Order: sequence, then structure tokens, then C-alpha cells
Amino acid sequence: MEDKAHPGKIASGIADMSPAYFSLVMATGIVSLAAFLMNQRPLALILLYLNVAQYVALCVLYAVRAARHPRRFFGDMIAHSTGPGYFTAVAGTGVLASQFMVMRENVAIGTALWLLTCLLWLCLTYTILTALTVRSEKPALDKGINGGWLLAVVATQAVSVSSALLAARIGQPHRLALNLLALSMWLWGGMLYIWLMAMIFYRYTFLPLSPRDLMPSYWINMGAMAISTLASSLLLLNAPQVPYLASLLPFLEGFTLLFWSVGTWWIPMLLILGVWRYGYRRFPLRYDPIYWSVVFPLGMYAACTWQMDRAMGFHLLDPVSLASLYIALGAWAITFLGMLHALIRGMTHGKG
Repeated sequence: MEDKAHPGKIASGIADMSPAYFSLVMATGIVSLAAFLMNQRPLALILLYLNVAQYVALCVLYAVRAARHPRRFFGDMIAHSTGPGYFTAVAGTGVLASQFMVMRENVAIGTALWLLTCLLWLCLTYTILTALTVRSEKPALDKGINGGWLLAVVATQAVSVSSALLAARIGQPHRLALNLLALSMWLWGGMLYIWLMAMIFYRYTFLPLSPRDLMPSYWINMGAMAISTLASSLLLLNAPQVPYLASLLPFLEGFTLLFWSVGTWWIPMLLILGVWRYGYRRFPLRYDPIYWSVVFPLGMYAACTWQMDRAMGFHLLDPVSLASLYIALGAWAITFLGMLHALIRGMTHGKG
């Protein structure tokens, strides 16, 4: 009897699929990159190949959902609570492009994925933000905004990171143009963070916040600053070959440290709020795709700290980078096992 129910369960799962599920690719990819940077090469390559499989599977599932459930698929895209989740497709593609460029030195595949990242960013940014701007019915701030909105920042900075990495592997005149794109996207991402964080901070401190409201996506408060730090660190490393970046060195260095400091400040705050949510208020802890939004910032913090330490010439932060990597690996393993358990349970019992 259960076997006959499987097609219905699968169809229901696809219909209800989270728009933010590409955060799985984001999280796996950045943990893989961080491990590679810190000389954990075999593990990093295993995660790369796993990430390719995950990316392909998610592309197929998203395509099926768009074809079979277009009203749900596009309805989620223009809703305040779910629309920003689609930016995970941009960031996930950008992270995968970065993996191929850094870990395999495969510029061809990296370039193809970078082009797709830019195309997705253009289409989703102007579709989602335009739709949310012009719609007549809008939720109150406490219902409409959450940490997931900062995925727009992460997606923008993913374009910056992948552009800077490609620029370092390509000749003139494209190197100058790509670095200019990386710089422009980095600046825009920083400005967007300021706008969105002002509203999120107001929502935190002046409006009621229940344990249910404090979703794991708020970890992107830190993750958006971490990927901004990584982007500016790569611009610093590219500066010797790019005159206009060299002229901006004090500006780039100052904002690199600013972004890293803000990201670091968020970590104790988010941990305290997590203790309040799960410990004091006893909110149930069970797998949800949104938990990949916790893993990604942890992995990104490890990668950006390692890269900033070298770009700024500190040579002080290797212990912080390594500790962050091991924490990110642990979080990735726990979340991955939770995902497998939820999938198996959903197939056998129709739950999860």
C-alpha cells in the first residue's frame, strides 16, 4: 500500500519544495572551498563532486516544479516571505563556479557557471524586487521581512566573488572589465546590506519576536557580511594587476575589516538567540531546508577569515579559520544527516 502512495508523496514534496533549497549547494560548496584552502584536499574534492550531483538534482526538481506547479512556483517568487529564497539559486551557482575555478582550475566550466550566475542575478533581482514593489497588498514589516531577505546581498556578492576569481585567471582586456564588475557588485551588495539590515534590526528590537519568528535564516545576517569580506579580500589580491584597484587600497582594506568585524559581532548574538529559542523557549528542533542557511555562514566565515588574513597581511587568524572550518563541517554533517532522515521518513511514512 505504501509503495502505491509514493508517487503522490513525491508529487506533494515537489509542490511544497522550498524556494531556498539551493542553500544546500551554497553550504556544501563553501565548506568544500574552505576545506580546500586549508589543505583538506580529499574531503574538499568529495564535497565538490557531491555538490555537482546536488546542483543537477535541484535544477531538475525546480524545473519539474515550475512545469507542474507554475502557480506555486511563480507565486512563491513574488511573495515577501518566500521570494528572496530564489536568490539561493544565484548564490549556489556562483559558489559552484568558484569551486571549479579554485579547486580544478577549470576556467571553461567556471566561466559557463559564472555567466549563468550573472543571468540568474539579473532575471531574479529585477523580477522579484519589481513584483514586490508594485503589488498592491503588502504585509506588515514584522510579517514580511526576515533574514532570508539578505540572500539578495549574498547573491550579489556571489557574482562579485566569482567575477574576481575569473578575473585572476583570464587575460586583458577582460581582466579589467571583470574586476570592475566585481568591484561594482561588491559596492552594491554592501549598500543593499545597509538598507535591509536597518529594517531587520528595527524588526528585532522594536517589534514582538516569538521563537517561531526567529528563523535560522537570520544567520544570513552574518553570512552576508562574511561573503562581502571574501569578495573584498579577492579584490585586494587582484589589486597589483589592476591600477584602479591599487588606487583604492585604503578604502578596500578599511571596508574589508569593517565587514569582517560586523560578521564576527553577529556570531555571539545569534548563538545567544539560538539558546533562547531552543533552550529557554523549547522550540522543537527538527530538519528544515532553512537550516542550510546556518551552515553556509559558518563555512563562509571560515573561508573569508582565511582569505582576509592573507590579503591584509595579518597572518594571525589561522586558528580562527581552522576552528570555524571544523564547526562548519560538523554543522554540515548534522544537517545532511537530518536531510537524509527527513527524506527517508517522508518516503516511508509520508512525514518530514
